[in-house]
Amino acid sequence: MSSYQKELEKYRDIDEDEILRTLSPEELEQLDCELQEMDPENMLLPAGLRQRDQTKKSPTGPLDREALLQYLEQQALEAKEREDLVPYTGEKKGKPFIQPKREIPAQEQITLEPELEAALANATDAEMCDIAAILGMYTLMSNKQYYDALCSGEICNTEGISSKRGAGPGRAGGVVQPDKYKPVPDEPPNPTNIEEILKSVRSNDKELEEVNLNNIQDIPMPLLAELCEAMKTNTYVRSFSLVATKSGDPIASAVADMLRENRSLQSLNLESNFISSTGLMAVLKAVRENATLTELRVDNQRHWPGDKVEMEMATVLEQCPSIVRFGYHFTQQGPRARAAQAMTRNNELRESLRAARGLPRAW
Repeated sequence: MSSYQKELEKYRDIDEDEILRTLSPEELEQLDCELQEMDPENMLLPAGLRQRDQTKKSPTGPLDREALLQYLEQQALEAKEREDLVPYTGEKKGKPFIQPKREIPAQEQITLEPELEAALANATDAEMCDIAAILGMYTLMSNKQYYDALCSGEICNTEGISSKRGAGPGRAGGVVQPDKYKPVPDEPPNPTNIEEILKSVRSNDKELEEVNLNNIQDIPMPLLAELCEAMKTNTYVRSFSLVATKSGDPIASAVADMLRENRSLQSLNLESNFISSTGLMAVLKAVRENATLTELRVDNQRHWPGDKVEMEMATVLEQCPSIVRFGYHFTQQGPRARAAQAMTRNNELRESLRAARGLPRAW
């Protein structure tokens, strides 16, 4: 028998129940914690089953997330910042780097003919800029100077690269500076008076041939619905545009009802709105019942309409030979190819009809 087995023999006849009866409540609780099987590395278990509960305080109440965040924010604001080990004084230490001058060896020096030396000595800044561009020395100038010198047959860049041949409008201290472009002003707001347009449409004014409400953001939706209702009986308006007016499916449904009754409209633009696939499907179904519409634009909606709507667009273009201009960027190859073939066929059919009537070509 080994010494280890002899050591275990003295514990063989120990009465465990007698030992447990002699333990205090605190010792029993500590023993219970030690006997619990915990797995702190198992991420599938809740946090309460991965480690022992060592909290002795009683709960103060339910969790108040906003109060906890405010307390943490207040504690962060009241905490003092750690002082720097070495305070910053703004003093610059060391010596600035000075590029050493490199003397060009005699065998590397280039000697030009007297005529070229005289021409370069008397060359203007603009001429030096063009010579640098021709030689491919684009680092001596900005992109605008470089391409202007290459594209023009004559010297047109009067800025040059300065008389010092090292800095100028395109270079400042050896660094190429960006070109300064003139800011492009924003487009003026749409001056259209919607109330007057609605009255003219209702009265069927023959002088009103185009209704352009593009980029008017604050049009009331009921007013747009009334305008679409008035367009049903109008016979003079040829173009109707609602680009970027925040129109949704209700307006698309009103436009669809208008297309079923209107017989004079030729161009309809609904781009850059909030029309979903349901509204686009309603408009496309109404286009089949309209024989006068030649242009339809529905691109750049807030959400992609989906494959089903794109297939319906291609079908409408195939079944409506009157449409010769269609504005939409297809994402699928199948409906894109079908739409391209349909548009080519519709334009060829239109030109053949114009030729049969003795009218000039449309383009």
